[in-house]
Amino acid sequence: MQIFTERRSLDLWVAQIKTERKSLGFVPTMGALHAGHISLIQASRAQNDYTICSVFVNPTQFDNAEDLEKYPRNMQEDTKILKDAGCDAVFFPSVTDMYPEGAKSEKFNFRGIEKQMEGRYRKGHFDGVATIVSRFFEIILPDRAYFGQKDFQQLRIIQELVVQRGYPIEIVPMPIFREKSGLAMSSRNARLSEKYLKEASKIFKILNMIKDWRNQYSVTETIHLAEDQFRNTDLKLEYLILADEKKLKPIQSWDEASDIRAFVAVFADNIRLIDNLKII
Repeated sequence: MQIFTERRSLDLWVAQIKTERKSLGFVPTMGALHAGHISLIQASRAQNDYTICSVFVNPTQFDNAEDLEKYPRNMQEDTKILKDAGCDAVFFPSVTDMYPEGAKSEKFNFRGIEKQMEGRYRKGHFDGVATIVSRFFEIILPDRAYFGQKDFQQLRIIQELVVQRGYPIEIVPMPIFREKSGLAMSSRNARLSEKYLKEASKIFKILNMIKDWRNQYSVTETIHLAEDQFRNTDLKLEYLILADEKKLKPIQSWDEASDIRAFVAVFADNIRLIDNLKII
């Protein structure tokens, strides 16, 4: 596996792939890799001649300095995981590489989807996401890029980014990878105590209750029932929203959209977790 820590050698590697007219798959990550990330690598390997992963904790998408500081980093372990997974290359850029003029985000307008859910609670988050992903796209020039649906709103932002900028890149959505308990895999899970790992497993159970309730209750009644379920846990609910998958706007009735998804953000102790589930 090729390991790149600076642009020059990476540029040569990408140029050689383009010269050979081989396909290149890209999996962007912030490290602390787990089985969910590996599922993206495997999908890319199945669909492309080469696969590259980036590992970069992007400072501009954090609205909480403490969260950025505590985000797990383990270059040696991540390298081993990627090598074992058969990844062809990994790029470990520095902040200076990605932000030569300082760690500042560009400003984007994604037709309102950036203002919903995470956009309401994490100021500037999606400007940071779109800035770093666009820079990786322009450096790596992938044919396909792989994103998990746990960050469904982020996936929609990236899809809009590709359309707006005309990138010739296929965005491949991947299913949420879950623990046996149903908890969506996340690098943050490693920070959860045994108690809160057990509590966090209730998120998926409540999301499935919402799916069951759809045929019995209105949207408003369903949300109230789900909120009651969260009150019976040790999780602190930040938001619970039923929304149209495309526009990400909250719905008022079940017949308002053909594709509806439930989105949730909670705090398990002081660790913020998100999840979602397709309802219709």
